[in-house]
Amino acid sequence: MTSSLNSINQQFIDNLNRVIDRLNTDQLDISSGVRMRQLADQPDQVSSLLQARAALAASQQVSTNLGNVKTEVDTAEQALQSAVQLFDQVQTLGAQGATGTQTAGARATLASQLQSIERQFVGIANTNIQGRYVFSGDTDQTAPYNYDSTQTNPVSAYQGADSTRVVLDPNGSTFPVALTAQQIFDANDPSGNVFSALNGLVTALQNNDEAAIQTSVNGLSTVATYLNNQLAFYGNTQDQIASATDYAKTQQTQIQAQISNLEDTDMTSAILDLTQAQTQEQAALGARAQIPRTTLFDFLA
Repeated sequence: MTSSLNSINQQFIDNLNRVIDRLNTDQLDISSGVRMRQLADQPDQVSSLLQARAALAASQQVSTNLGNVKTEVDTAEQALQSAVQLFDQVQTLGAQGATGTQTAGARATLASQLQSIERQFVGIANTNIQGRYVFSGDTDQTAPYNYDSTQTNPVSAYQGADSTRVVLDPNGSTFPVALTAQQIFDANDPSGNVFSALNGLVTALQNNDEAAIQTSVNGLSTVATYLNNQLAFYGNTQDQIASATDYAKTQQTQIQAQISNLEDTDMTSAILDLTQAQTQEQAALGARAQIPRTTLFDFLA
C-alpha cells in the first residue's frame, strides 16, 4: 500500500512540476517578449536566426556605405552644376569676342575674364570634402590640378588617378559612383576638353584673331554638351543611390520581421497556453485536495 501511494504521489508531483514549468516559461515569454533567449530554447531555429541576423547586419552596412557615398555624389553633382553654369558664361563671353566690331583691347579684357573663369574651373575640379578630392579618382588625397598663371597653359597635367570606386547595391550588384576631373574637364577628345577650349579661346582673343576666335566659339557648344553629360552621370548616380537606399530599407524591414517571427513571443499563443496551464494547475490541486488521506491508524480504529 505504501509503495502504491508513493508512486501516485510522485506521478502527481511530476505532472504538477511540468505544469509549473509551462507557467514559468509562458510568464517569462510574455514579460520579456522573446521566446528564444538561449540556443536551447529553439534549437531547430538557431541556424535560420543566425543567417537572418547576418543578412540584417550586411544590409545595414550597405545602407551606411550608401549614405557615405551619397554625400560625396551630392557634392560632386553640385560642383558640376556650377561648372555647367560657368561654361554658359564662357559661351557668352566667346560670342561677345566673336563680334566683328570688338576692338583688340576689348578682346584682351574678355581674355582676362576667361582666364579668371579657367581658374574657377580648376577650383571646381579640386572640390574637396572631408579631406578627399572627389574628382581625383583613387588618389583622393592629391588635388587633380595646379594652376600657374605664368604658364602658357596655366592648368597642370592631371595629378590624380583612374577611378575604380563602386558601391554595393543591396540586390548584390555594384555601380560606379565617381568620374575623374580628367574625364570631366580634360578629355583626350577636344570636343570634351573644357581646359583646351578655354585656352584656345583665350589665345585667339589675346591675338585678336577673328578666324581663330570664331573657330573656338563654334566648338564651345559640343564641349557644353559633353559637360552636361558628365553632370547627367551624377544625376543618374543620385537616382541609383536613392533607389538602392529605399531597397535596403525594405529589405531590412523584411529581415527584421523574419527575425521577429523566429525569436519573439507569439503573445496570443503564450497567453492562451498560460491560461490553460493555470487552469490545469488549479484543477490538479483541487482534485488532489479531494483525495481521502487514509492512514494506518484509520484501519486500526
